[in-house]
Amino acid sequence: MRSTKRQQQATVLRIFRKIHRSMGAVLFVFFFIVSITGLLLGWKKNSGGYLLPDSVQGTSKNLNEWLSIDSLHTIATTYFVDSIAPGASTKLERIDIRNEKGMVKFVFEYDFLGLQLDGVTGKILLVENRRSDFVENIHDGSIIDKYFGTGNIIKLIYTSVMGIALLLFTVTGFWLWYGPKRMRKQQQ
Repeated sequence: MRSTKRQQQATVLRIFRKIHRSMGAVLFVFFFIVSITGLLLGWKKNSGGYLLPDSVQGTSKNLNEWLSIDSLHTIATTYFVDSIAPGASTKLERIDIRNEKGMVKFVFEYDFLGLQLDGVTGKILLVENRRSDFVENIHDGSIIDKYFGTGNIIKLIYTSVMGIALLLFTVTGFWLWYGPKRMRKQQQ
């Protein structure tokens, strides 16, 4: 009876080892990319403005003194087309209002660029190269969707595969660590 149970446990361990090794071999490159980009994203706010540009202080936190968002948007897109990327799309990824800093960020889809404007004067405070957005797009696989114009389908497949693989690695890794300990205890 004991040897049959031990054989079953050994079979389960062999199966888990095979799953763990096979998934590791197949997904090595993807796990490497996810780990490096995850590290970079964790450090983005502490990169001295290299990965995530620092927010510049505007003149006033009082929104009543600010230009309208429409006026600020016009200033941002005009500057973008005239001084940064003539002929490029002015499609925005997002508008980030930082009233506590007295400024607003206009983040363009084109080339991960953004502009920080003073909310009161409309003055361009900073032209941002948003490297962290690029890293994030690599991290979650959406860079491929952007390149091929496939919506979010590749990102969904990629994150699902990577999430399930990480879950399976966790379960099989735990069992590869715990299983032999359990078998030794039962042998005593």
